[in-house]
Amino acid sequence: MLGVDEAGRGPVLGPMIYGIAYCPVAYKDQLEELGFADSKTLTHEARSSLLKILSSDLGKLGWSDISSGMLHRPPVNLNKQAQDATVLLIREVLRRGLEVTEVFVDALGPTKPYQTYLTSQFPGINFTVAAKADDKFKIVGAASVAAKVTRDAWIEGWLFEEDDREDASRWSSQFGSGYPSDPTTKAWIQSSLDRTFGYPSFVRFSWTTVKVILEKDAHKVKWPVSHAPLYQYPTNASRRIDDGQASLVKSFESGSGADKDRCLVARDLGLSTICTL
Repeated sequence: MLGVDEAGRGPVLGPMIYGIAYCPVAYKDQLEELGFADSKTLTHEARSSLLKILSSDLGKLGWSDISSGMLHRPPVNLNKQAQDATVLLIREVLRRGLEVTEVFVDALGPTKPYQTYLTSQFPGINFTVAAKADDKFKIVGAASVAAKVTRDAWIEGWLFEEDDREDASRWSSQFGSGYPSDPTTKAWIQSSLDRTFGYPSFVRFSWTTVKVILEKDAHKVKWPVSHAPLYQYPTNASRRIDDGQASLVKSFESGSGADKDRCLVARDLGLSTICTL
């Protein structure tokens, strides 16, 4: 049997991690006694100890995880990311040759449609999708622990790829829990803003918390458009397509030949798609 859960769905900082745990169905009673539960209800020490147990008997217990695309731009719907990560992890376990008969998954919303979808992807496997599954099923609690410990380790050891300093990072490592309501996280977000470039990839640009700050404090950018006046937009803003933008979009999509009807910006910078901007 196999359980699926995530860590990091709510924070504004860092990746979302999806984890799985699996064991023989006959091991269920022993699993009940090990202490697995929703990782948020356990201490850091307890989670670390439980992960060691998951790794201690590979003949009976196993786990794996994957970083989902929370930091991607443009962003992908949360539930779509969760769905894709769940399917990918189950397929990976099946590729290892394990015979999976039961899967327990924490709900993303309505349980029936998600359960039906997963069943259609893996005929022959019995799926149970339930709210608070990490409390109800110990195998999901184990997956929750695997995901949480992995995310914590990733966050604690985060290296900013945008750093150009050899001695010390320009960004503080004191960023709290990563949740928007955390005062330490709020302070880090406020103090870490680069008015031109926004934030490092550690930050989820699609979160309203970040959008509001960028709207208020980031530099505005003027996008020159061929045969149209200059339009002024915040760097992060999502705006309806007006006449100026429409002409730019059209220039990317029209005609044959590499430069036919392309605006100067697209041609000179070698841009092939509006998404590049």
